[in-house]
Amino acid sequence: MKIGVTEISPRTVQQVAEKKFKEGYYCCEALVSAIRDEFKLDVPEEVIAMASGMAVGAGKSGCVCGAFNGGILALGLFFGRTEQDGPTNPKSVKCMELTKELHDWFKKANGKNAICCRVLTKEFDKGRGEHKEQCIFFTGLCAWKVAQMICRELGMKNLDEVDEPAPRRTVAEI
Repeated sequence: MKIGVTEISPRTVQQVAEKKFKEGYYCCEALVSAIRDEFKLDVPEEVIAMASGMAVGAGKSGCVCGAFNGGILALGLFFGRTEQDGPTNPKSVKCMELTKELHDWFKKANGKNAICCRVLTKEFDKGRGEHKEQCIFFTGLCAWKVAQMICRELGMKNLDEVDEPAPRRTVAEI
């Protein structure tokens, strides 16, 4: 896979992911699409389609958060393997380490110490869409962290002046 940029703003990736969610993608699709577009990856749009079933806790089951799932898929795209050579493959080991880092970080960063969609949205009436603002924020948050991790791991220039995500915005501000 070729990466078409040598520098990037993780905050911009965050904001693009939020906008893509607001405009009609699910959380996971929005994150994968933002990473694909902003890093100018030479991969087909079908990588976004791979993310479709991961949303709303995996097929609307309420299990693992779709934004987090999108982060895992994006990390796999950059650091995963295609070889069938067992668990000691350096790419496999690295991808697992980065996924664990994202997991531990997201649990703390979302303020709810969880990655379960049901737990993250339990105070909202999902039928009325009350959860959407939070889900957009979590999507952007995960996109920011993944972009930041990619920059760090690949030695790419991070264009952001501060090492934190953009502040939470309302849906109207996105």
